[in-house]
Amino acid sequence: MILAAGRGERMRPLTDRIPKPLLSVAGRPLIEYHIEALAQAGFKELVINHAHLGEQIEATLGDGHRWGIAILYSPEPSGALETGGGIFNALPLLGNVPFAVINGDIWTDYDLARLKSPRESLAHLILVDNPIHNQEGDFLLSSEGLCGEGVGRRLTFSGIGVYHPGFFAGCKPGAFPLAPMLKAAMAQGKVSGEYYSGKWVDVGTPRRLEKLNRMLSA
Repeated sequence: MILAAGRGERMRPLTDRIPKPLLSVAGRPLIEYHIEALAQAGFKELVINHAHLGEQIEATLGDGHRWGIAILYSPEPSGALETGGGIFNALPLLGNVPFAVINGDIWTDYDLARLKSPRESLAHLILVDNPIHNQEGDFLLSSEGLCGEGVGRRLTFSGIGVYHPGFFAGCKPGAFPLAPMLKAAMAQGKVSGEYYSGKWVDVGTPRRLEKLNRMLSA
């Protein structure tokens, strides 16, 4: 699943007329980098949620045949459902086995074929070095490969993860964030993780978008 329902407030005015996942990066819509990477990694089915200007996403990407991948869409009401609510809303399309989720507003050279299905855990997260705008990081990563909170060197959640459908057991329809659910599962030792030292960019502002454009154009 690619999360593409955000309004992109920090990207305005760029996102007033075009959804953030369709912003051009080195001459291509940002979301196409994800689709191409997923197809190369062997994924055959993809769900994309959308809200703000979502009809543009469907019109641009179509059914996915260009990449040899089947795309289904999970429309959300105006204002979207936040990360947790958006994934929960799409569960009927995602099936009853673990599934990968990627934030639509990042770029990375992480090989998605490496993604691990959570076995003893409910979620598996890819963590990266802390960028300038998140120097405190998000979560700890233990030597046993478990994510958690507490005192120590934190890493940043990349926006790439694998979730077991059971992670959303007990959730109700509506808008809700993912972070509190992750923290609750971490307290039970149910979230594993891995550190990735390669390239990763949170394309959250026009300045970071321009920086990524320069990097990929070069």
